[in-house]
Amino acid sequence: MRAINPATGGLIEEYPDHETAEVERRLAVAADTFSRWGSAPFAERRLRMQRVAQLLRERSRDLSVLMAREMGKPVREGAAEIEKCAWATEFFAERAESYLSDGIVATDAKKSYVAYLPLGIVLAVMPWNFPFWQVIRFAAPALMAGNVALLKHAPSVPGCALALETLFADAGFPSGVLQVLFVDESRVGELIDDPRVVAVTLTGSTRAGRAVASRAGHALKKTVLELGGSDAYVVLEDVDVARAASIGVAARLINAGQSCIAAKRFVVVDAVRARFEEAFVDGMTRAIVGDPMDPQTEVGPLSRVELRDALHVQVTQSVERGATLLLGGVVPEKPGAWYPPTVLADVVPGMPAFDEEVFGPVAAIVPAKDETAAIRLANATSYGLGAAVLTGDDDRGERIARDGLAAGACFVNAQVRSDPRLPFGGIRSSGYGRELGAFGIREFTNVKTVWIS
Repeated sequence: MRAINPATGGLIEEYPDHETAEVERRLAVAADTFSRWGSAPFAERRLRMQRVAQLLRERSRDLSVLMAREMGKPVREGAAEIEKCAWATEFFAERAESYLSDGIVATDAKKSYVAYLPLGIVLAVMPWNFPFWQVIRFAAPALMAGNVALLKHAPSVPGCALALETLFADAGFPSGVLQVLFVDESRVGELIDDPRVVAVTLTGSTRAGRAVASRAGHALKKTVLELGGSDAYVVLEDVDVARAASIGVAARLINAGQSCIAAKRFVVVDAVRARFEEAFVDGMTRAIVGDPMDPQTEVGPLSRVELRDALHVQVTQSVERGATLLLGGVVPEKPGAWYPPTVLADVVPGMPAFDEEVFGPVAAIVPAKDETAAIRLANATSYGLGAAVLTGDDDRGERIARDGLAAGACFVNAQVRSDPRLPFGGIRSSGYGRELGAFGIREFTNVKTVWIS
């Protein structure tokens, strides 16, 4: 595991992979811990998780700096990520017992109900782009449900992985409740096959999702997959153009565009397209790009040079196929994984900027004749994670969001985001299953029917 500073290209630290004996030891510890943690009272789980929230806030600065060093997130965004983690841990500490309380069902039995019981060891395969939030989003509900976790984090953020393990240990959780495994992705299949692992959750690429789903399916293990996205924002003719552009810029540049639910494609009706392009380019131009350690920085480097280079290929190929470059699109001549805010116009199906997930600060503006064409183009993707409608008519927006757009989360006049109070997940190539909310905490439980005659 090698942590490399994406702002400079310099090596931060290397961590050796865990040998087979150490992996076995951690599996055994996890199994033993579950035998006790799975029956721990909610009051005990709640106290531990509330302590995690407290420690997150106390360590916010250090954890934000760690993210900036390992994956380039500006410290201002890092602080927001840590606060969101604290909110989620508090939320599930408070709500888990009610979400998992027995549900009485009236039948011809003397008594019948549904109980939600923990499953056991859940393997979590997590990405680098939100190195704390992605883990907490899974761990807070899963651990409050009584499960234990083995965390196989992205190899580029090993310090963040260890910080999470320390966080839960310092909060008083038993040592086997959340353990880090430093293993190569080639060994994930062996972990899935291990009979002590009962379920897998993965946030990552569609390719990785297919591999995990295939292996887990063969082993008959429960999976939750949150995969890629090509989120479309439909911009209609009755919109406040300045506001729509402001929302769009924020939605495209979050985490330097390295988010599954960042806006990718802006499908804009012809009546306002010229004005939207002008306002959008102006907003992208104003974004402050710089040192992720600087509190004023809004856009930092990408996570890795090879990812930046792959992004640039998508941009150049889209231009070669007819897209118009309105802003950016030039690789800076300096060390690190830097890429400028970039805007492509006249994007149509058949271009990488339309067909593929573009993971970086690159926005694609897609022309549409009218609302009907815009919805069709928004849905013309294999993905289905998030989508949004920007309009001056809330009722019109709600109709399109509810019934017109094919995605797991659809927002009206707002940036797509995850929220502990609501289920989060996608359809089609964006995965299946749900995290967060009542649906999320029940994903890794045995939904058990109990009948008393």
